[in-house]
Amino acid sequence: QVQLVESGGGLVQPGGSLRLSCAASGRSISSAFMGWFRQAPEKDREFLATISLSGGSTYYADSVKGRFTISRDNAKNMVYLQMNSLKPEDTAVYYCAIAPNGGIVTNKENYNSWGQGTQVTVSS
Repeated sequence: QVQLVESGGGLVQPGGSLRLSCAASGRSISSAFMGWFRQAPEKDREFLATISLSGGSTYYADSVKGRFTISRDNAKNMVYLQMNSLKPEDTAVYYCAIAPNGGIVTNKENYNSWGQGTQVTVSS
């Protein structure tokens, strides 16, 4: 069983940047597609980005395309989300997760092993 721990969240001003990290333990994630989601208060968990095994393929939600970049370091068992040009509407708890059946998938039902999340607040 893999455990995921997100970190790197915090308070940032509009237009600012943050880099989120997702540390995996328990087993290697090098054979798994990985994804990032977020959940704002009273809203459903929203897909943001996913990355293939080697990192060669990525896919983004329209809401973050061009602003967020997903990456991974399989040697370190880590996944990252670089977030630029942040907006107040990006405020949410951010989660990473594994897509056990692989592929570019966006539904949260296709993911498991959710971490505890890291809070991102964009405000002046």
